Amino acid sequence: MAEIITKLRTARLPVGFRAAGISSGIKENGAKDLGMVISDFPTASAATFTTNRIKAAPVRLSQRHLRHGDIRALIVNSGNANACNGKQGFNDAKLMTQFAASSLGLDPSQIFVCSTGIIGYPLPVEKVQIAAPKIVKKLRVSGWRDFSQSIMTSDKVNKVSSFKTLIGGKEITVTGAAKGSGMIAPNMATMLAFFVTDASISENDLREHTKRAVDDTFNCISVDGDMSTNDTVLVLANGAAKNRQPRKGSKDSNRFGEALRHVMLDLAKQLVRDGEGASKFIRVEVQGASSELDAKKVARAVAESSLVKCSWNGSDPNWGRVIDAVGYAGARVDENKVDIYFGPLPAAINGKVAPTPIGKLKAQVAKKEFTLRINLNIGKGSHRVFTSDLSEEYVAYNRLEYALKIQGR
Repeated sequence: MAEIITKLRTARLPVGFRAAGISSGIKENGAKDLGMVISDFPTASAATFTTNRIKAAPVRLSQRHLRHGDIRALIVNSGNANACNGKQGFNDAKLMTQFAASSLGLDPSQIFVCSTGIIGYPLPVEKVQIAAPKIVKKLRVSGWRDFSQSIMTSDKVNKVSSFKTLIGGKEITVTGAAKGSGMIAPNMATMLAFFVTDASISENDLREHTKRAVDDTFNCISVDGDMSTNDTVLVLANGAAKNRQPRKGSKDSNRFGEALRHVMLDLAKQLVRDGEGASKFIRVEVQGASSELDAKKVARAVAESSLVKCSWNGSDPNWGRVIDAVGYAGARVDENKVDIYFGPLPAAINGKVAPTPIGKLKAQVAKKEFTLRINLNIGKGSHRVFTSDLSEEYVAYNRLEYALKIQGR
């Protein structure tokens, strides 16, 4: 199946979609901070949201709109999360959908709204009101990169991806854009990701494929172990490719799901590589667990350990910190059966130091990308997580964000 799913060199919008990104003045530096996407045809929609019990106003409103179906457009701002702003925050989220709907000739319930940025600071919604008609005029089939730039916060680079495949004999495209660099430990059920496709697929199938793809990609990454109040993934399918809608469980349906997973995985890896202060990309693989759940617990505990991540930053193959995290993960573990490998080289076998020369282990951890493999040797459960190291730059960036913003009022 994978051989007929092809990554495009340049991300492109599927048939029937237009996008734009402009500066509305929310960001004081004049950078792009307002994005919009529209489908020219009715859509099937799917989304997953943060499971944080404290949810930003746009998350709560978009959850409502998703139940109506036929989401035709998305409006998103960066520079302000519109989270923890009480009733005014929810009213501002509604106003954003109204401004977009008025300019597009749609109903507000057809607008999906997202925000990202600083928490607890009122959204200057009047700037969105002024900018809404302007961004509508900028909507273009070539506007995906502008859109992806408009949703960035601490990201160093914008993140886009496109894959194509054949469904029912017709070529379909799946394109995505994501933002996120810090506060990254999604548990979906300040990461945002948007996907559009011209495939014709039933809404039930789309939602099942989306959930599975998110579980295997965005729910398998961690930069700093923090889950945002705003995490959202949205997928829109408008059927403009005019393929025969695949039956549930058919090869075509599964191929679509795999194409969607390819795009999500590509973007998930881009998020980790662009992690705040990150200098390394690490794949944590856990094997031999008593269950898949136990494997997940161990992988997340290791990937989110500050001590482990600091040692990676220093190219220190400190397997003692790794096995410590294995032990407190809450999984079934037998200390005398745990094997730990940095790349292909064993650092610990049966819970004891391996004879591998320390210099060779250091060389593995010094790489910009490497795999840490942990085998618990007590079952068949497995899981993998993509993560990054923890650096001084991460601390420096995150020390004063809120205080500096408030002082600048």
